[in-house]
Amino acid sequence: MTTDFFAYGSLMFEDIMSSVSGSRYECGPALLRDYRRSAIRGEVYPGIRPKKGEVVTGCVYFNLTQTAWQRLDLFEGEMYRRETIEVEFADGHTASAQTYVVQPQFSSRLSQSEWSPEEFLRVGKAQFQVRYHGFGMLKPNNGD
Repeated sequence: MTTDFFAYGSLMFEDIMSSVSGSRYECGPALLRDYRRSAIRGEVYPGIRPKKGEVVTGCVYFNLTQTAWQRLDLFEGEMYRRETIEVEFADGHTASAQTYVVQPQFSSRLSQSEWSPEEFLRVGKAQFQVRYHGFGMLKPNNGD
């Protein structure tokens, strides 16, 4: 199983990722083909679902520890399922990574609107950091 993580939403921002995972990780830009990123209704964060012909931009964090994965699973909660996907890097090579996909029973929460990282930075990030309940589920990092 790969230890690399494709982030496409709030976790693309290294300060949020390090708070959630408990560590800093090297990352690089990547694309996820045949998925669509949509805003979640009433929230400032997105979700993804398979959609032929669509492309999601994001970043891959490399070599996450088991503790980081446990913290990410808690943070993402029941709406998302961790899946292994194929990402594409700028040089054209592909690799396996894991990401969080909205489970089918929650797909009605996805809006028709594309989620924008720029809009998140401009207006959503501060709100997200204050009110997202997933942060409260995390325990302090005690190392691996």
